[in-house]
Amino acid sequence: MTYRSDPPKLLEESILELEDYLAMQRAVSEETRYRIVAQLLREGETSAKELAEALDVPSNKLHYHLDKLVDVGVVANRVENERGADGLYSYYVATSLGEAVMEHGIGELIRTEWDAHDRYA
Repeated sequence: MTYRSDPPKLLEESILELEDYLAMQRAVSEETRYRIVAQLLREGETSAKELAEALDVPSNKLHYHLDKLVDVGVVANRVENERGADGLYSYYVATSLGEAVMEHGIGELIRTEWDAHDRYA
């Protein structure tokens, strides 16, 4: 197999290492995590409870996956103590890195498949 161009090289002053980029791609390659990031990109900042309901994912499983996404920088977490409520509430949002991974990683692969389908159908 030959490539049309050399793989991109990291900038010398890059704040991320290649492993960081690969970790982001691996994180969103798991189906539940992919669905979480896609939902956040559609809806914007969302509470954990709203995410669990929208995706029909049990809370404990959701938090496991959210923690993975936050750890690699694909999702950000904002914790807030709401007035008149007991305890803290977590809100999640896809980061610009998360958007880029979805758009230029998996999203690009899906668009390529659609292009091929449209061309040869």
